[in-house]
Amino acid sequence: MTQNLLFSPFRLRELDLPNRIVFGPMCQYAASDGVASDWHLAHLGNFSMSGAGLIIAEATAVEPKGRISNLCLGLYSDACEAALQRVVGFCREYGTARLGVQLAHAGRKGAVTASFAARRRLNAEEGWWQPEAPSFLDDGIHSPPAVLDAAGIERIKRAWVDATRRAGRAGFDLIELHFAHGYLVNQFLSPLTNLRDDGYGGSRDKRMRLALEIFDLCRAAWPQDKPMGVRISAVEWIEGGWDLDDSVALAGALRARGCDYITASSGGSLLKQKIVAGPGYQVPFAQRVREGAGIPTMAIGQITEPAQAEDILQAGKADLIGMVRRMVYDPRWPWHAAAAAGVHLDYQKRYRTAHPSFGSALKFAETREKAEAIAHMDRLAEQARAAMKP
Repeated sequence: MTQNLLFSPFRLRELDLPNRIVFGPMCQYAASDGVASDWHLAHLGNFSMSGAGLIIAEATAVEPKGRISNLCLGLYSDACEAALQRVVGFCREYGTARLGVQLAHAGRKGAVTASFAARRRLNAEEGWWQPEAPSFLDDGIHSPPAVLDAAGIERIKRAWVDATRRAGRAGFDLIELHFAHGYLVNQFLSPLTNLRDDGYGGSRDKRMRLALEIFDLCRAAWPQDKPMGVRISAVEWIEGGWDLDDSVALAGALRARGCDYITASSGGSLLKQKIVAGPGYQVPFAQRVREGAGIPTMAIGQITEPAQAEDILQAGKADLIGMVRRMVYDPRWPWHAAAAAGVHLDYQKRYRTAHPSFGSALKFAETREKAEAIAHMDRLAEQARAAMKP
């Protein structure tokens, strides 16, 4: 019988993931001055008990100017750090998932309203700030950015390092650096948004410089036994833009520096992009990067069914399966996927009586005490945990 890979363990450095399901970052627009709220406690706490092997907190700004909106999460102050430490502590006490955070900087795409409202520039009363970017571009929606000078670039690099250290103190197991979706580092990578003629612009190597410098600095500030990955936009969906060959080159350079995985997303640089979406439409990007750069990848993008996810893993197209919207719609997707595959997934102890096998255990033990049925469930859970050990 072919091994079920979706529910097999996966190791990143010294971090053991109990399965390959990742609940990915999704902006919640529920913070105040970057500080996580009770919404984050409920949101991440819920998914820490979902059965996913890893959850990654939303794009978390490394400085106030790095936020997308005035409601975005941050990790640039003591208050931000303390609030996330509380969330991590809750998830650690009650959940079963490993915990990651995505560090980000919006660059020129900052200082706008939350995505659940009509997107527009913030006004002064809402706390507008001056966005910054590698080059001047005015798309009519975002505020025209100020062009970063050498001092500004150094300030931003220090902010990434400071946020990395704060993530460690907050208790996260993993960091994902957000170099995708048209945000600041992606703006430097793209030949369509980086029009500089200094050491950070021009050739691909120069456009990759900031990404690699940030990664090197953050990796050095992050414990060596903890993994660090990177999310990239593998293609821009625009002729003449960043493409898959570029992504393989970047992923290879990151791997050589100690990057543990790549999440292969796409798009986000400019409004004129022409995305061709559909079920699993970004999976080929994960496969190309995995094969071309020799690095583990996370596949994302309209992966909704357990069989679809399993097929991706069995075919060697990716190592991890990331999903967000499907799991928001069905927060117990891993439970249902495991049941369909005939795999025993250990539930949080307060939820074990909801496991399908609990009913059969009671039926099997009609003349016995309920405690014996619960003991049977505990034995199944212990067997499942033992099977996950490397």
